[in-house]
Amino acid sequence: MTNDTPATPSVKPPPDRLYGRIKSHSLRPRQEKLLAETLPRVRFDLERAGEPVAQFPGPIDQLWLEVGFGGGEHALAQIAANPRAGLIACEVFEIGLCSLLTKLADEGEEATSQLPGNLRVFDDDARTLLRLLPDGCLSKLILNFPDPWPKARHAKRRFVHPALVPDVARALVPGGEWRIATDDPTYQAWTKDVMGAQSLFSVAPPALERPEGWPPTRYEAKAIRAGRQPMYWSAIKT
Repeated sequence: MTNDTPATPSVKPPPDRLYGRIKSHSLRPRQEKLLAETLPRVRFDLERAGEPVAQFPGPIDQLWLEVGFGGGEHALAQIAANPRAGLIACEVFEIGLCSLLTKLADEGEEATSQLPGNLRVFDDDARTLLRLLPDGCLSKLILNFPDPWPKARHAKRRFVHPALVPDVARALVPGGEWRIATDDPTYQAWTKDVMGAQSLFSVAPPALERPEGWPPTRYEAKAIRAGRQPMYWSAIKT
């Protein structure tokens, strides 16, 4: 009898961090002010990771985690459409952090603008936070268009990784959803192999059109303009 179950990809364990440099160029004065004055007002406190819901000033029914929010447009759309969902938005790159913070704070009022009560920002490696969160605290984890690390020697840096699947599953409630979107053919094939070789999630074939309730991002638009086909996975914890 032939076993058609994909083999788990053979790859080294993930390194201490999944990204390279976090700075791209010198920041403008306002960007520096946003990082100094606005970011501390919404920053998720890693030392209190064991009580994540308590860090949101607004009333929260569900807890979501977005890994790598890029320009922040997806995160902002989600908190606006789901006011009772508390979103922890993770990003390490300063330019992405500034892009989000610019939309939150009025110029000249970086330290006083009213900020959304259902958003916290974590500006470090999302895996560190994920491993400190309580069991079954997340209803949703979102991974939109991550760095594909297309070279074989860089496969260990991908967030979709055999060693990280149990960490995601532990933090999600039964029935919780792990969303994955990518336009990169190498990452698409990799995701199919990794998710096909595990038993912690029920994974339907990827959608080729962005599902309802999944806001667009600039990276998706860029991919489509370049003629690349995004794929959208919804993995449900069993």
